[in-house]
Amino acid sequence: MLHGNRRITFATVAREAGVSSWLVYAPGLRERIDQARARQAAQGHHDQQSGRKVSTASEQTDLLLARQEIKRLRTENDQLRRQARVHIGQQVEQLGNHDLVDRVNELTEENLRLSTAERQATTQNAELQQRVAELEDDLSAARTSLRRMIRSQNHGQLA
Repeated sequence: MLHGNRRITFATVAREAGVSSWLVYAPGLRERIDQARARQAAQGHHDQQSGRKVSTASEQTDLLLARQEIKRLRTENDQLRRQARVHIGQQVEQLGNHDLVDRVNELTEENLRLSTAERQATTQNAELQQRVAELEDDLSAARTSLRRMIRSQNHGQLA
């Protein structure tokens, strides 16, 4: 593995040897793997993609840069999520405002219709009350006339 420019780990040693990973932690073997890892870290290893030799410092720098990039991307992601929430909220408010305007217009039309119906009912009620008053006057006059007729009939029979 050291000559093959592959990174030395306990798992890769066990896999290459075709043995269980617990075996590579056995005394004696563990120390040899640790020594090989230390030698590889000191001399660096070849990057599998580019084939160039990579040092530990270079790996640390790459790791630091990757972490910074991840942090930047997370911050950007959070900002984009906040912006999306704001835009969705505005759309909901606009839809809500449009619906409210429609509802207010419906209620205004209904109010106008009911006001017209109320005025008509009030006018009709006044006309009917006037008619009732006229009929009560007619009834009162008819009763008075009937009483006079009955009295005159009764006086005519007595005489």
